Amino acid sequence: MAFTSTFDGHVIELNGATGADGLRLGYSPKALLLSGLAGCSGIDVVEMLQKMRVPFSKLEIITESEQTEDHPRVFRDIEIEYRIDAAPEFEDKVKRAVDLSIEKYCGVAAMLKKNSTIIPKIVLI
Repeated sequence: MAFTSTFDGHVIELNGATGADGLRLGYSPKALLLSGLAGCSGIDVVEMLQKMRVPFSKLEIITESEQTEDHPRVFRDIEIEYRIDAAPEFEDKVKRAVDLSIEKYCGVAAMLKKNSTIIPKIVLI
């Protein structure tokens, strides 16, 4: 149940098995897909906020989704929460950056949207 994926000299360990404690022994392929969405959108958002001159020092992205019961088990709605330490006066710019990422620039989001609704949420911390 364990696989190693390499790309340009970088290695990711994937593991579909669980330990005796019920916890995964590594990234599952679907968890890695959600991480890919977070990373893709995060890069977009950071680049846009820098261009918009929005000061922040921390951006955390949390993704969650349930899967269908029938096979192939696919994601239902995907919730993606952007936790950012931007000041309240920049909330509209943060929302614009997130919307542009999900709707226009993030290729991972474009692929996932063909099957699942992506629901973004912004939390100023």
